[in-house]
Amino acid sequence: MNVLIAPSGYKESLDAGEVAAAIAKGVERACPTAQVVCLPLVDGGEGTSQAMARVTGGSMHPAEVTGPIGAPIQSSFAMLGGKDEGTAVVELAAAAGLKMVPRDRRDPTRTTTRGVGELMLAALERGARRIVVGCGDSGVNDGGAGLAQALGARLVGKDGSDLPPGGLALAQLEHIDLRGLDPRLADVEIDVACNMENVLTGPGGVARVFGPQKGASPVDVERLSDALDHFASVIERELGLDVRLMPGGGASGGAGAGLHALLGARLRSRFDVLLPYFRLEEHLPRADLVITAEGGIDFKTARGKIPAEVGDRAKAHGVPVIVLAGTIGERAEDVLEHGVDAYFSTVSCPETLEEAMGNAADELALAAENVMKTFLAGAAAAGRIAEANA
Repeated sequence: MNVLIAPSGYKESLDAGEVAAAIAKGVERACPTAQVVCLPLVDGGEGTSQAMARVTGGSMHPAEVTGPIGAPIQSSFAMLGGKDEGTAVVELAAAAGLKMVPRDRRDPTRTTTRGVGELMLAALERGARRIVVGCGDSGVNDGGAGLAQALGARLVGKDGSDLPPGGLALAQLEHIDLRGLDPRLADVEIDVACNMENVLTGPGGVARVFGPQKGASPVDVERLSDALDHFASVIERELGLDVRLMPGGGASGGAGAGLHALLGARLRSRFDVLLPYFRLEEHLPRADLVITAEGGIDFKTARGKIPAEVGDRAKAHGVPVIVLAGTIGERAEDVLEHGVDAYFSTVSCPETLEEAMGNAADELALAAENVMKTFLAGAAAAGRIAEANA
């Protein structure tokens, strides 16, 4: 029995490696003879830079930058090794992540991506010739304005002054001045690893889809949506680009659109950018079962998250896929249209969110053990039926 464990992390609880290890523990309890391969995956969010440094033999580099609420924080970026030497990986979550915003201060009308631009500057100082910006797990909604300002762009308000931090300030944008951008950017390729399903504006715009989980009230969601609409209008008027419905433009609170319009970055599917480094396609044909995981599954999972991507790729090889998740949300069943055969919650009894996060590793192991026992029982029953019908 060859079991491939290819999960994402549990946001604000366990990283992808810890999730994989917990699942492997449960699988091995149920089937000690199983050949288990752990392949923790990243999607541009938390843990991306460290994972990329690890798989390429690269290195991590610390930097003090501006955090999402404006206070200095300790962050880091990766410089990749091997044939990718000269490539930096800047993880947006490492400077503007939701986990960096205290729960009582989560307000995407005010949080900023400025620290992401400062990480990019630090990467330039290290001699980066290519920068991969990983989008995901953000606590911001400023359209990438803060990071562009850190790199020398001027976003001028109607009163003639530079815009203050936060997504709501974009409603006052009057003029974009890119003449002060760091000149080194002209010789650097910037790839944004993002979810191409996310768009900047409209009914499915980023403020409406992700604003509430970042702390936006219903009123704030509409104000942020209007501010991003205005931001897109100014970009079109002054730069000749329409970013409203650009695939990936809504990534990380609209940072995708800002990176493309203001810095000339290329928006790419995060899985096209990142998964080749982890060699998922090499492992799938040898697997008898794939177990993937995510902190919570709902309708957004089917819109370009790791369990759906793993399911789609495994389906091409005829390999069954099971998803383990802490919570089962609205329209979680959508994931069944992406090669997933079944999904299960790992929460075994009523508990608070804090308790569930603290117990996540043990509950993952128990759920994996039960799933594996069920899978083996099904395989035994199928064998008996086949033998009886022979």
